[in-house]
Amino acid sequence: MKGKTGKILVVDDNDYVLKTINQLLKYECETIISIKNPNQIHSILSKESFDVILLDMNFKAGVNTGNEGLFWLDEILKIDKNAVVIMITAYGDIELAVKAIKNGATDFITKPWDAEKFITTVLNTIKLSQSKHKNEILEIRQEQLKKDINKPFENFIGSSEKMKEIFTLIEKVSKTDANILILGENGTGKELIAREIHKRSERANEIFMTVDIASMSESIIESELFGYVKGAFTDAKEDRIGRMESASGGTLFLDEIGNLSLAIQSKLLTVLQNRIIYRVGSPKEIPINIRLICATNNNIEELIEKGQFREDLYYRINTIQIHSPALRERGNDIIELAQFYLNKFADKYNKGKLTIAKDAQKDLLDYPWNGNVRELMHTMEKAVILSDKTELNTTDFYLKPSQKNKNENTSNKLEDVEKRIILEVLEKHKWNLTKTANELNISRTTLYLKLKKYEIQ
Repeated sequence: MKGKTGKILVVDDNDYVLKTINQLLKYECETIISIKNPNQIHSILSKESFDVILLDMNFKAGVNTGNEGLFWLDEILKIDKNAVVIMITAYGDIELAVKAIKNGATDFITKPWDAEKFITTVLNTIKLSQSKHKNEILEIRQEQLKKDINKPFENFIGSSEKMKEIFTLIEKVSKTDANILILGENGTGKELIAREIHKRSERANEIFMTVDIASMSESIIESELFGYVKGAFTDAKEDRIGRMESASGGTLFLDEIGNLSLAIQSKLLTVLQNRIIYRVGSPKEIPINIRLICATNNNIEELIEKGQFREDLYYRINTIQIHSPALRERGNDIIELAQFYLNKFADKYNKGKLTIAKDAQKDLLDYPWNGNVRELMHTMEKAVILSDKTELNTTDFYLKPSQKNKNENTSNKLEDVEKRIILEVLEKHKWNLTKTANELNISRTTLYLKLKKYEIQ
């Protein structure tokens, strides 16, 4: 027996009609709910949704004008403008049925009906309804994505030299389809850079699709990226489009690409070379047209040396490389961002206008901000919530003393002291980069960049 499909509501005051419809459809439909009194329509539709509603044209004995059916059709469409309604009418009321369709009904069935024709009509309408629903969901998602990429990124703020370099790069690469790799610590705004590139590109009116590799288990990454067909694995109950196929025509942003397994890296490389994907479990070629932007806080070159990342894939995704600077490297951008978030959260929590005291500004500039912009944002929100003052000082920001003091000790010889500290910690851990980065409370990427900066080998 083929699988049942669809959920239908039958509204008819005739017990024989209700029983007949149930007999005809019980092996075809998943759920059949019948009601005799149309006054129940409001309550049932407020709680449940249906693929198809079968609605009689007449309910009162001796009345066959069809006005009741038209009335309840209108009520149903008021509750759900997308409701799919099939009218049940007498053989001689074709003109009335046509009027119902003009008023919003999808189809009509005449009594007495041919059983096979009745079943075919209902099942086809269910398919139409389900297809319509899926398309609506897709349209909603696409519309939301388009709104997302077109809104101003208010926290993409900064006038430092580091940020000016980023803005210049964005302008240069946006009009091309070159693959881009964005490097930087967590919380530095790598996704914002990717979105800004997309927003200024020729694909701006298409989808910006984000895939956070770090948030996915190894077992689902392949099916999420490439999609799958029904029966490809145990839980594959139906065909599903993958993120790459969905992003075709637009931009695909792969965040934390350094977390990809070698097996998926190999498949991604093939996709980038051939611009063709295969859904899991299918031999059918599906051409795609994407602009790829990747990001990671990992040291890709080090992963390559360890055999954990394919060098040929690295060159494919790294046509243009952008380094998203750490907040501590951005100077007075810290104060600009801090005041922005103060204003934002003061408005959210109805705290009025808030300012930052001069001494506190110096402390904010000296603070290392290992969590970068994300940490700064949470710090400002906490300060707004907990403080009752209009001018905030250092104590209102609850900065961690150990980190702040470490930064203060660098004074005017920051680079010399930083180099000395890095060397001391490297020696302590016998040049183990992971342990060194952990003790310094920085990422491996940042440590690698500092080793290059200070020519430490």
